[in-house]
Amino acid sequence: MRKYLFILVLVCSSVLFGQEVTMNASEIIAFKKQVQTTASATKTITSDFVQYKHLDFLDNDIETSGKLVFKSPDLVKWEYTNPYQYTVVFKEDQLLINDGGTKSNVDIGSSKLFKKLSELIVNSVKGTLFDTADFDVSYLKTNGENKVIFTPKDKKMAGYIASFELLFTKEDATVTEVKMVEPSEDFTRIVFTNRIVNSNVNDAVFTN
Repeated sequence: MRKYLFILVLVCSSVLFGQEVTMNASEIIAFKKQVQTTASATKTITSDFVQYKHLDFLDNDIETSGKLVFKSPDLVKWEYTNPYQYTVVFKEDQLLINDGGTKSNVDIGSSKLFKKLSELIVNSVKGTLFDTADFDVSYLKTNGENKVIFTPKDKKMAGYIASFELLFTKEDATVTEVKMVEPSEDFTRIVFTNRIVNSNVNDAVFTN
């Protein structure tokens, strides 16, 4: 009998551990403060990342990898290095693209989706992530991390992106994962590793 009770406790514990629990008001306030404290001390970030593109009709996710570089206040560079060479730089309302040597510029201001994506990336580092009227925001606790889900209010944007989901460490409220979910439920998940904070980053890194 004790054996069965022990197994039941283990099963129940596993189910509860995997659940997402909504933060209460005081937890949300404390979490926001923690994000802002970390952000205020962050001037630069370099991080490796692995990106998983999930498409319902494929058995396996499409995997790419590279490096993210951020410099305060609003310079962001995504450099894909495997299995192809592709760089995207967010800089002064411009999206600078280098596709294996073929370069192009896109005015972010003319693309609401790119603009919001850029703002989410930058604001997650600056600590102003939650100061937005364009999204409904949900705060959750899950598997030892905190999750924030941004659901766009704008119908046009919602036609492209159903939600943005960010995972934060509980220790210091740094972003460990970004997930962009499409209305079809296909998604792109980006996992960050080998994060280095406040190293010297030259502005030349953000040229196309």
